[in-house]
Amino acid sequence: MRLGASSGRFWDCSPQTFTAITKLCKYATNSKVRRSTYKETRKCSNPARRLHCNKDDNHHDRNINEPFPNESLPRNRSIAVPRHGFVLSVDRRILRKVRFGVLTGGGDCPGLNAVIRAIIRKGERVFGDEIIGFVDAWEGVMSRRTHPITVETMRGTLPRGGTVLGTTRGSPLDSPNGVDRVRSTIAEMGIDGLIIIGGNGSLTVGEILFREHGIPVIGVPKTIDNDIEGTDLTFGFNTAVQIATDAIDRLHTTAESHDRVMVVEVMGRHSGWIATHAGLAGGAAVVLIPERPFDIDEVCERLVRRHSRGRFASIVVVSEGSRPVEGTIDVPDQSRDEYGHVRLGGIGSIVAAEIGLRTGFETRPVLLGHVQRGGTPTAFDRVLSTRFGVAAVDAARDGKWGSMVALRDNNIVTVPLAEAAGRSRTVDLDLVSNVAEMFFA
Repeated sequence: MRLGASSGRFWDCSPQTFTAITKLCKYATNSKVRRSTYKETRKCSNPARRLHCNKDDNHHDRNINEPFPNESLPRNRSIAVPRHGFVLSVDRRILRKVRFGVLTGGGDCPGLNAVIRAIIRKGERVFGDEIIGFVDAWEGVMSRRTHPITVETMRGTLPRGGTVLGTTRGSPLDSPNGVDRVRSTIAEMGIDGLIIIGGNGSLTVGEILFREHGIPVIGVPKTIDNDIEGTDLTFGFNTAVQIATDAIDRLHTTAESHDRVMVVEVMGRHSGWIATHAGLAGGAAVVLIPERPFDIDEVCERLVRRHSRGRFASIVVVSEGSRPVEGTIDVPDQSRDEYGHVRLGGIGSIVAAEIGLRTGFETRPVLLGHVQRGGTPTAFDRVLSTRFGVAAVDAARDGKWGSMVALRDNNIVTVPLAEAAGRSRTVDLDLVSNVAEMFFA
């Protein structure tokens, strides 16, 4: 908001402008605008200005207004604003405080606390906003259970895994009056909107609440699986890949000592991002991902060929969502949880048993499981989480409800939540075929 101009005159300003200036500058009635004296104007180096300076002291330029009411000026003073008078520019957003809620939904992952910390730091310190932390995701919103989050309470949380707010998997859409309870919480607590830090499920729920019920939400993409559409990366993924790679590095030495095949199962329900990156970084002999059903005979053939060349160990990396070509392996029917999701886990043990049976190699399964979710986030994830948190506050204050912050070409942007809702981002098969498979058995 531009309240003045360096080349303007005060008589061009409205009374409301003078009031705004005095309030914003915090010197109210004691404020005085410094006016140039006749002696100062004579020092001007501009020839056109010198012409004015040489005029008689009693003469006033016709463009100069009368003195202010109830103010007498020395006759050798002008009330013109100096050529280099001050310019007062104010960000409109600073003048308006916002109150919004924050929740973390779905599975936990490294970097959640870093996002919350960045939201608090930008909102509280820069804009003076009030941020309310809701405990246990949507359950906290519906039951109005909150946790105090301020700059002080979030100190020291940058390197901490998990989330200080807690998380669950349910949503307001799971109960008949869930949406009404969310509306009631927002209205009675005076909340302008919600910042949802979550994965595919949480962001899909947020998009539905915004599109069908008009509830203002901003999304922050979170998942170790890196399977959210609309963003190049999600925070938590880099840390999970590093944890899996470290595990593979350690398994290499024990596998070589005993000439064993180690089958490492990593997370990845619908996409094999972790398996692909960790397998490539860890020097795996075979990588199995959900995007491509695997043929167990082909897997065994590769391992036999590798060992026939004198190798003493092999690492096979398997995404938890990987499935064999139909009819090649008998896979037990999988149960579903209360939300209808298939309970994954165990494909690594099945693959290990088949490899041992078909090749005669001593084979051991290793399930990394939730180890990939916990612990300290990597430096990359800390930075990405912080950038997402800062951008989420800006998006909320700019009224970009129904959008999600995202990383594109190393820039933080906002995209419609509809781009991510109900969709999964799968691995680029060119990365597997043209790069990763060059190093596989």
